[in-house]
Amino acid sequence: MTEYLVRFIAGGLIVSAFAILGDMLRPKTFAGLLGAAPSVALATLSIAVVQHGPQYAAAESWTMIYGAIALACYSIAVCHLLMRFRLGALPATIAAFAVWLVVAFSLLAGFGGAA
Repeated sequence: MTEYLVRFIAGGLIVSAFAILGDMLRPKTFAGLLGAAPSVALATLSIAVVQHGPQYAAAESWTMIYGAIALACYSIAVCHLLMRFRLGALPATIAAFAVWLVVAFSLLAGFGGAA
């Protein structure tokens, strides 16, 4: 139960800090980038360091990086499918999900990840 309480408090504090940072930046569209994902990742990594040690957290951070690269490829694929091929939103996102899977698992298989 204490682990969940620590996650709740750490996550809330880090999310609040990133929200304040995002609010201070111009243009305001950066606030969305700094809203949830980086703060949740930091909270998760700090808990991983405490529970499993720095080696485990380092391996977990690499899997987060692979996921971010795969998300960027997914986003580019969705944009191309929507704008160039004029697909609807649902078919484009479903088709691009395959891109995300291939990139994420290729990076994980090629470079390794969480121990």
